[in-house]
Amino acid sequence: MKDTVAIASPAPKGKPLVAAKSAASVSLARVQATAARAVLAVLAGANGEHAIAKQDTGGFDGASRAALTDLTLGSLRHLGELRAILRAFVRAKPDPQIEALLWVAIYELLYSRTASHVVVSQAVEAAQQMDRGAKGFVNAVLRNVLRNPDEARSKGAATEEGHWNHPQWWIDRVRADHPEWWEAILRGGNGHGPLTLRINRRRTSQASLIDALAVKKIEVEPLSETMLVVKRARPVLRMPGFQDGWFSVQDAGAQLAAPLLGIKDGMRVLDACAAPGGKTAHILELADCELTALDIDAERAKKIDENLTRLGLKATVRAADALDVASRGDGTIASWWDGKPFDRILLDAPCTGSGVVRRHPDGKWLKRESDIGQLAKLQAALIDALLPTLAVGGRLLYCTCSIFREENALQVEAALSRHVNLKRLRISLPGDPASSGGQLLPGGNKKTHNHDGFFYALLEKTAP
Repeated sequence: MKDTVAIASPAPKGKPLVAAKSAASVSLARVQATAARAVLAVLAGANGEHAIAKQDTGGFDGASRAALTDLTLGSLRHLGELRAILRAFVRAKPDPQIEALLWVAIYELLYSRTASHVVVSQAVEAAQQMDRGAKGFVNAVLRNVLRNPDEARSKGAATEEGHWNHPQWWIDRVRADHPEWWEAILRGGNGHGPLTLRINRRRTSQASLIDALAVKKIEVEPLSETMLVVKRARPVLRMPGFQDGWFSVQDAGAQLAAPLLGIKDGMRVLDACAAPGGKTAHILELADCELTALDIDAERAKKIDENLTRLGLKATVRAADALDVASRGDGTIASWWDGKPFDRILLDAPCTGSGVVRRHPDGKWLKRESDIGQLAKLQAALIDALLPTLAVGGRLLYCTCSIFREENALQVEAALSRHVNLKRLRISLPGDPASSGGQLLPGGNKKTHNHDGFFYALLEKTAP
């Protein structure tokens, strides 16, 4: 009988790997092979979600799909180490599919609770399906790793890329940008983000939601009047109150955006790059305002509408390019702007996402260093295009989920030098070491807060 897929939560280093039981409907070999293909798809340019979605998962049940996600994202989270280990145990680079299969299997040997003999036997079976001649090679490599897992880990950490599980250019950039905190940033990026909820105060209260969750034995920790951290993550769709719009899932760092805008009832507000709508909804939960939400992608714009509908909120949602604000040659104005200035603008700018890789480990291997400069040009263009739509005395909150200075502090400094009618206001952020400059580090002090990496700068438009 074939071993069925069995993936539990990652085992702490040094703990014995034990067999897990599962009623999954497909073999672990197939899940391993599918995860290997998904990892290769990410390295070819697909994001993790799309890479997994495009795989053939016919016959997979919920446990099998969860295992596929765990093996794919877990392998990407530790890819620097896995690559280094494999290089230490082989003389010649194997076929890409076999190489990716070995990364997945080594991840499983070192970080899952699945019994080692099951991992090896199923990886050999997967290799046989890919290339019959490779099964002996895969068996030999994995058994060599098993003979001394501590030595394997030591070999994996011998290079900086293996030790920090980030590309070398990324490590160099973070070290240069944040010489005091670079190690904390990289460690934070390798962690696991908690499931954090934002309470919709228009639909429920903190006490009511906590009580509803307690009935289902879901323990939470309040971080503020509207923020809860779920102590043991679980599928959100099955949690009481979600379908009724009682709460949204939103990282603690992202929940700072709407309050920082200082929105009051009756204001005209623009969320310039809004999808999927988490920050849009938070703004509407805080004030009765006239809000326009834009996203350049029509499908992503639909997500904004869907999220607002579930939460019982309303905004003007447009699929439009935020850069398209200039008058056209025929004298008409741009399609999304009526020419009336906004009191507040949220510019959650497109960025590398370098602050959220603990949730999206594929991002570490998708991005190229050249992407930073290209995105910085787009960010600057957005600031310049949107500033004319902001009322005098109005405020623009510039934010990214990045930890690179070129997208953050340097971007704001350049904007202030270009626009004499723009000034930066002081803001208060949680007590991360670098937060005084607007930069939140990923991770944080877990006793008080635990969030992704974000940057915030509040800019006010003054009279010419």
